Amino acid sequence: MKILLVEDCQSVAEVIFDYFEESDFELDYAATGNLGLSLAQSQKFDCIILDIMLPGLDGISLCKQLRAEGNNTPIIMLTARDTNSDMLIGLRHGADDYIVKPFNLELLEARIHSVTRRHSGSGFITQLTCGPITLDINTHQVWRGKQEIKLTPICFKILSLLVKKSPNVVSRQEIEELLWSDDLPDQDILRKHVYQLRHKVDKPFKENIIETVPKLGYRLVVGQ
Repeated sequence: MKILLVEDCQSVAEVIFDYFEESDFELDYAATGNLGLSLAQSQKFDCIILDIMLPGLDGISLCKQLRAEGNNTPIIMLTARDTNSDMLIGLRHGADDYIVKPFNLELLEARIHSVTRRHSGSGFITQLTCGPITLDINTHQVWRGKQEIKLTPICFKILSLLVKKSPNVVSRQEIEELLWSDDLPDQDILRKHVYQLRHKVDKPFKENIIETVPKLGYRLVVGQ
């Protein structure tokens, strides 16, 4: 999950970055409202954590401009003042949620999951199913039929994307952006991970369900 943090207090930003360092969250950072707006306009994020009090362009104005441009990325407002007026103004101008400083980092994480679930329409779904494949999103367990399959975290991410997009083709570029974002490896590492995934998901079974689509990418072929 790719998160944009717009926060002018460096110590607060450092605490948030430290907390999410070992998570599946990838954080980008802006210390000013103007930079935050530029990043939000030029890149795709799953959630924006936005401080209200910022140098230059304030958080309310930033939120208002993004919504006017049609950007519907979920926004969580940070405010140092526990007043109804701040919260109402933020919500009226397009914020999805708010949290008051100082805040519990576990609460912030829960709020992020909550707004992104609502945005994606996934609710509280914890399992994905496609043909014989079942994935548990919380435990990262995978089954093909009744047989459990042990996957590496990277292979789990690839298979999850293939399941979500099935029966459509998933391009190599889309998978690489999911795994490595802008920090793409020099070598063709993706091919090795797909080989490992096939070794686990297809090799022990009679039928292969992971298909290579030449010059495009990969897809799951099930129920045919």
